[in-house]
Amino acid sequence: MSEQLKYIVQELAKEPFSKTYNLISFDSLEPLQLLQVLTDVLGIIDPKQKVDIREEAPDQTAVRMFNTLRILKYKPPTEDVQTFRGGLVQGDKLIIYPILEWLLKRIPDLQKRAYLARFLVKVDVPPEIMAEDPIPDLYAQYEEAMDQFKEMHKEAEGLKNSGFNTGEIRKDISNMEDEKEQLIKRVERLKRKVESHPNSTTMMNVARNLRLERDREKKLAEQRQEQSMLIQHEDQKIRRLQSQLHDTRQAAVGANAEVMLQRLEEETRTNKYIVMEKMPKEMAQQKKILLNLQKVVAEPAMGQSDLDKLHDQIGNLTEEIKQLVEKKLRTEDTTDNKSALFKQQAAIIASKKEGAFRDFRDVRDTYHKISMELEQKQDVAKEAGGGEVLKGEDFKRYVNKLRSKSTIYKKKRQEIAEIRAELGVLSRTEQILSQRDEFITRSLEAVENKKGVSGYRQTQEELEKVSAVKSELDEKKGKTLEDISDMVQRLTRTIAAKKNSLAPIIKELRPMRQRAQELTNRHTEKKQAYDTAAAGLESNMAKLEQEVRAYQEECSQEESRYHYLHCMMQMVEVQQRKVADEMKAYTSADPYARKKTYRELYQRKVQEQENLGKGLREQQKSVRENHGPSLRQMKMWKDVERLLECKRHCFELSGGLGGGLGGGVYGDQPPAVLEEDRLVM
Repeated sequence: MSEQLKYIVQELAKEPFSKTYNLISFDSLEPLQLLQVLTDVLGIIDPKQKVDIREEAPDQTAVRMFNTLRILKYKPPTEDVQTFRGGLVQGDKLIIYPILEWLLKRIPDLQKRAYLARFLVKVDVPPEIMAEDPIPDLYAQYEEAMDQFKEMHKEAEGLKNSGFNTGEIRKDISNMEDEKEQLIKRVERLKRKVESHPNSTTMMNVARNLRLERDREKKLAEQRQEQSMLIQHEDQKIRRLQSQLHDTRQAAVGANAEVMLQRLEEETRTNKYIVMEKMPKEMAQQKKILLNLQKVVAEPAMGQSDLDKLHDQIGNLTEEIKQLVEKKLRTEDTTDNKSALFKQQAAIIASKKEGAFRDFRDVRDTYHKISMELEQKQDVAKEAGGGEVLKGEDFKRYVNKLRSKSTIYKKKRQEIAEIRAELGVLSRTEQILSQRDEFITRSLEAVENKKGVSGYRQTQEELEKVSAVKSELDEKKGKTLEDISDMVQRLTRTIAAKKNSLAPIIKELRPMRQRAQELTNRHTEKKQAYDTAAAGLESNMAKLEQEVRAYQEECSQEESRYHYLHCMMQMVEVQQRKVADEMKAYTSADPYARKKTYRELYQRKVQEQENLGKGLREQQKSVRENHGPSLRQMKMWKDVERLLECKRHCFELSGGLGGGLGGGVYGDQPPAVLEEDRLVM
């Protein structure tokens, strides 16, 4: 409990809680304050839970906390749900402390779960509302959107956890480019150094060969390591086979053919049972479990209403099964008990076979495990150069001796653990009591200083000590009345002396208190004056800063205007120089020294453009005039082309007919006459 409380206080002192509790102050919180602390922690996990429970009804607080803990999947340590709910509503420490510890250990995961719960917890719709027309379709769309959200969230988490970050990749690329540039510079530097060497080519060849040989040496070392691993595996296999051979030989000692056949038959029956009965059952069971799991995965997420329906179905089916069993027992023939007896015996034998098989499998696994451990320990003993391994009675005596020593060691260790635990409890108790004593002492001293009777507690302790001494003396001396009266007188005198000694101190303390009060008032006045002056200075400073910013903006505007005007002046000066040059060209008397003016240049260009335009207009006029005749001529040429094509075609046809018939109407005439007769212009 103390460790749990210490962990809670330490976590609450960190960000974002920043609670200034210690063990005593946190343990002394009221139930309402403890519930507020739990609400603050839940508010960090889910911002919707940030509420003030003083402004909330107790039943609303309980329902809100129960729903939040159900969503976060908190499992109460106690099985009694009513006790847990009552303790949570009442702010019981035994219920609140485990919840706080569980929440503080899993804040990041719970924040993620609370975020997902806002989108994945289904809304419970009453059946009468679900029966209305548009509600089922809307609910189906709602479930579809929920499934899409699940898929998108899984993809987003996968991308986040994939390790591919563009910023990191760019940073790595820039670092690699910098390293590449540095390496290039180093290589160039080394090349310049090497080129200055007289035997640079030879040294480069030697270095290249050295690098190749080192790479080859590294590959050979890797191959050697692989071969050594293979040798070790083969050695282990040989040792295992030797141990199997040794076991087989030991089993064969004193055995004949009948015993070996019996062993083989038993092993065959066992293997047959495993293969024919046990393995098919296990496979069918595993397939059934797999099908059920696939069905569960294929179904959508279930809400509380679905679970309630399934529980109702299970209850109804259980009742039906009970009714059917009772009906079967009522209708069963009481005289036919032999088959039931045989069935019962068969079931008992089957259960015995199952148990024997489980025992056989456990023994076999244990045997293999122990044999492997024995081989490992033998290898370790051989490598360590150990002595002879004990066997038989010596080994039993050694084992008994070790058992007795281990028993004594366990007892001593348990006693040490108990003593350490008791020491820890006592030290913690002493620490807590000392802290409480110091706190109480400081509180009493503060009260004494406030009341003006400092030292009263010490006097009281002395009185208690004196009373203790008095009681001891009374017990020793028989508690006589005279001793009591003497002791009372001494105590009275001691108290009077203490009061007399404290009186001047109290008198001195009173003016000091007045002085402290005056200084406090003066400090308050000075502080107020300082605050007002600081506020005035800050306001003046803000005004001055605004004025400075305005002046800076004005200066920048004037500077930009100055640059603009300066550029305009330069342009005007250039234009003035051009005008002066133009005037000089006009007023110059020397025709050879005079340059061509811009007017002449522009006039010449204008004349050239006018001449060019005139030529283009004439060309346009000729094109317009010749456009119609040219079109007719082009049409005539196309007609000529078609006539020539027709002539060629007819000539080909006439030549083919004359060759085929051996003469005819045009058989003796030359081809030119035919061409001349058919050409019509």
